[in-house]
Amino acid sequence: MHETIQDGAYVRIYLDARRTWLRKVQAGAAFHSNRGIIHYDDLIGRPYGIRIRSHSGQVFEVHRPTVTDIQVAMGRSTQIVYPKDAGMIIVETGIGAGSRVVESGTGSGALTWVLSNVVGDSGHVYTYEVREDMYRSAHKSLSRFADMDRITMYCKDVRDGIEERDVDAVVLDLATPWEVLKTAHEALCPSRVLASYSPTIEQVMRTCKALREDNRWGMIKTLEVLVREIMVREGKTRPPTWMVGHTGYMTFARKLVAEP
Repeated sequence: MHETIQDGAYVRIYLDARRTWLRKVQAGAAFHSNRGIIHYDDLIGRPYGIRIRSHSGQVFEVHRPTVTDIQVAMGRSTQIVYPKDAGMIIVETGIGAGSRVVESGTGSGALTWVLSNVVGDSGHVYTYEVREDMYRSAHKSLSRFADMDRITMYCKDVRDGIEERDVDAVVLDLATPWEVLKTAHEALCPSRVLASYSPTIEQVMRTCKALREDNRWGMIKTLEVLVREIMVREGKTRPPTWMVGHTGYMTFARKLVAEP
């Protein structure tokens, strides 16, 4: 039985790589673009993955949004952790179903959304954001897309302490992650992973120096992920002239414990 589009559901309406929209289906309303109008009533009850013509005859595709679609849409007003980096963070930290994860800062809530999907109903994400305006904005976005039973949000400076203990991962997206190493160590289960996301190499160097001097962290490493799309066309397949290059560096370290 194919999943069908329902009133109130989100859809991704796709024309081409540069013209794509995430929209909420509402009975009696319509999607408007310079390539025509699509009435949502013409979508309700039909399966995802269809092609549909606008009133002007332009053909659009209508898809079920992926986690990445929603993550990118949530970050339109602020910088986000890109999907390529979010995937690496999840793999390197071992976050999965049932994991308890601490995140700071919340920012747009895009990574919070991804993490909440990965941990599932049996896991939980605890996210800290010091800026009240960002906290409110993220709460509004997450309430639209996420299962809030999986998320606890704090409007609090994580440097003042992490309330949770024995968590499976701590993910930091902060200007000064080296200031949070002590509280992150206290929150993590032994041998679990700290992930720190930083846009500049100077932040990475200072973070790694602090991790090594702390002497309670092992397996320290820093990664960068580069992704290049390939335009596949008959007789002229090549990379595009533009790409998302550097986004951020990811530093990972595992918690060590003192021997008895």
